[in-house]
Amino acid sequence: MRTKPPVHFILTILFVLSGCSHEIPQAILTADWSGTAKLEKGYANPLIDFNFTADPTAVEHEGRLYVYATNDQQQCDEKGPDSDNTYERIKSLAMMSTEDMVNWTWHGTIDVEALAPWIVASWAPSVVSRVEEDGLMHFYLYFSNSGVGSGVLTSTSPTGPWTSPLHRSLVDYSDPGNEDCEHPFDPGVVIDPEGTGWITFGAGVSKIARLGKDMISLDSEITPLPAKFHFEANELNFINDTYVYTYNTDWKEHSDWNLEVPAPSICCMSYMTSKTPLEPSSWTYHDNYFRNPGENGFDYSNNHTHLHKYKGQWYIFHHTMSLRHNLGVKGGYRNVSVDRIDIDESTLSIKMVPATYEGVSQVDAVDPFIWQQMEMTAGTKDVFFEPHGATGNMVACSHTTGSILVRGADFDKKARKLIISAIGTGRIEVHENCPSGTLISAVDIDSPEMSEMKSVLAVSPSGKADLCFLFKGTDLKIDMWKFGR
Repeated sequence: MRTKPPVHFILTILFVLSGCSHEIPQAILTADWSGTAKLEKGYANPLIDFNFTADPTAVEHEGRLYVYATNDQQQCDEKGPDSDNTYERIKSLAMMSTEDMVNWTWHGTIDVEALAPWIVASWAPSVVSRVEEDGLMHFYLYFSNSGVGSGVLTSTSPTGPWTSPLHRSLVDYSDPGNEDCEHPFDPGVVIDPEGTGWITFGAGVSKIARLGKDMISLDSEITPLPAKFHFEANELNFINDTYVYTYNTDWKEHSDWNLEVPAPSICCMSYMTSKTPLEPSSWTYHDNYFRNPGENGFDYSNNHTHLHKYKGQWYIFHHTMSLRHNLGVKGGYRNVSVDRIDIDESTLSIKMVPATYEGVSQVDAVDPFIWQQMEMTAGTKDVFFEPHGATGNMVACSHTTGSILVRGADFDKKARKLIISAIGTGRIEVHENCPSGTLISAVDIDSPEMSEMKSVLAVSPSGKADLCFLFKGTDLKIDMWKFGR
């Protein structure tokens, strides 16, 4: 019988799992158009620079990559930017997507508490998708119910609306097989080529089970995984007919590693492989592949990665705490980033890779001649986003001034006009490459409802160009933009 954990047990978990925090001096904020380091220095990391996020996962759908994450921003908003990030206020998940790995479209947050009011908190998602008997693609988004269990949300769209098919966690600490697993959280899920789902979870000790055909039940006993010095951050991939399990090690230095490979450093990411995942003895430890961000020039923090192959290239999604410095925030709030990683699929060798500020290169150009969402950004300053229309669609907003950068628009033909879908009073200027760059066009906006407004171009860009949209006005809300001939 499942029982609700006592309050003191939940609070203990929240603080045990809160990781490290470091006192950071207050940063001096700029008052010009330069914005965050993504605007100032051209960095691709973090993915977004206006919302704190962590613990990434990803799924591809119709050529687009969707990333989901812990919504650290909720803790920051409710506790304050200089407070410790103890996670207990986080009861939502963040959504974003890309087609080019540099410009990221913000889809807002999932209010997990509204969908599943029985949760304690919601962290560290893991997402998979599969076409079901109704002919529709179904998305299964698993998440940590604080440290006491792992829940699941479902949808037939990568941006929702989402529902909670269960009235409890899918797994929790009272399940048979979890007697030694007090914290069955941080789920990692994969669907193998046979269409079978698998879930891993745990902290301190790790577990694995086969999912039922409905993806919201278990279809096997809960089995231990021999993950040495396990801490948390479970994930699963299926590569070359092999299950690849990744996790992070604890915060201790280990002289008793006793393996043929070097001992991992503190709180780093390691991986194991198996072809028969429910047999503990079948798992082989390989190596560590991603050190703690603190060993790569970032703040020390907990560590959580997701490996994903997109458009022929392997990427590692992870989090650091670089954004808080740029925004002058002292609290331990995290930001999702991405770097390339080298995975030899034939030998299942994952090479060590560092976290970087620079991030990855753009893999596809933006087509400026079709409607693009204004919430697609490579860098921002003084803008925020609100839901508008269909679930997952947002509008970019600014009360006075703000800026949004879009990288790598390909003007392969001459543009003659700019079209903006907007509401409010003010002006949108588009400059080439940076806020002080050549003025491409300006659109005057004066409408009480969402309307299309046009302007001829002062200059037509040629070839690939970065576009900087400057907001100037009163309560501007921009939905979409495109250039016309």
